[in-house]
Amino acid sequence: MNYKIHNLADVQTDNIGNSTMIWQFCVVLKNAKIGSNCNINCNVFIENDVIIGNNVTIKPGVQVWDGVTLEDNVFIGPNVTFTNDLIPRSKQYPLEFSKTLVMKGASIGANSTIIAGNTIGKNALIGAGSVVTKDIPAHTVWFGNPAKHTGYITSEGKILDLNMTDKEGNTYQFLDDEFLKND
Repeated sequence: MNYKIHNLADVQTDNIGNSTMIWQFCVVLKNAKIGSNCNINCNVFIENDVIIGNNVTIKPGVQVWDGVTLEDNVFIGPNVTFTNDLIPRSKQYPLEFSKTLVMKGASIGANSTIIAGNTIGKNALIGAGSVVTKDIPAHTVWFGNPAKHTGYITSEGKILDLNMTDKEGNTYQFLDDEFLKND
């Protein structure tokens, strides 16, 4: 065991990668899978049918419900809410919960809500307080309720507007899954 669990956390799974830290007041159920070098901040709940990749950061106050997968290098801001049941009823459970996928390198800002069954694409950025109601393409920026496409983001984190122009006026083109600055 080369991971750290705070003594005030309730961690029931042994499926945790090296160098992961789980802070106080977290609950992690027995079938959850957590990768290496993750930082699971205080007051996080992780259910059974959850897969968390490597180098993932989950800030305080997040619940990761059955059916959610977070790929490598994902950032989940404080108080992000995932859902997994589109028609919830007390004491009535679906045969299978909706699946939500947050792809490699994506970031979700504080207090955002991710409606069940959607995919957030590679390196996408969801702005704080947004409500995601549909699939989000890779390398795009979304804000609002419901979230609207407001721009693009490079793998290095440079924000581009809808015309693929940065704040300095440089224009970019998208080629082979990457943004290239025009000369």
